Amino acid sequence: MEILIAEDDATSRRMLESVLTKWGHHVTAVADGLEALGRLTAYDAPQLALLDWMMPGMDGVEVCRRVREICGASTPYIILVTARANKSDIVAGLDSGANDYVIKPFDRDELRARVNAGARIVSLERELVEQIAGLQAACAHIETLQGILPICMYCHKIKDDRESWQRIEDYLCSHSDVAFSHGMCPECTAKFHPELL
Repeated sequence: MEILIAEDDATSRRMLESVLTKWGHHVTAVADGLEALGRLTAYDAPQLALLDWMMPGMDGVEVCRRVREICGASTPYIILVTARANKSDIVAGLDSGANDYVIKPFDRDELRARVNAGARIVSLERELVEQIAGLQAACAHIETLQGILPICMYCHKIKDDRESWQRIEDYLCSHSDVAFSHGMCPECTAKFHPELL
């Protein structure tokens, strides 16, 4: 997974980068909040980010707020990684739009578990977006068969959008995924082929 690290302390930044790379992630690292904001609001933004709270330019809490304002529903999964351990800080961090909160110094196993949980949520959200797009396409396709269709009362041909008449089978085949096989209803069987009864 593509992960952004925003950490102004060079040692902490390199350590996080090394650990996440070792776990198989592709990491981009920046040193201040303004750079983080720029990366997280870009069209190709990483889907998961680890942000320090205290950074030059803009702190992590403000980055969270701004990202949520700019990106809306398509915001990355953000984990605040900070030494601020008071309950009021945790509440403020989560209220700003962070999805999770890890206190420094962090335990590597805990961090890995939280990053993996974030990656699962990102994956589920991506699947949900794809399913919604598929359903919207299906609804659009179904809508082409809605409305009033002019049909000849004698031959049952349908008048299409180009004002030409075509067999009902041809019209439905061109506007849906249906296929036809011909048969006879009981009334027509009795009328035209009573010997089959």
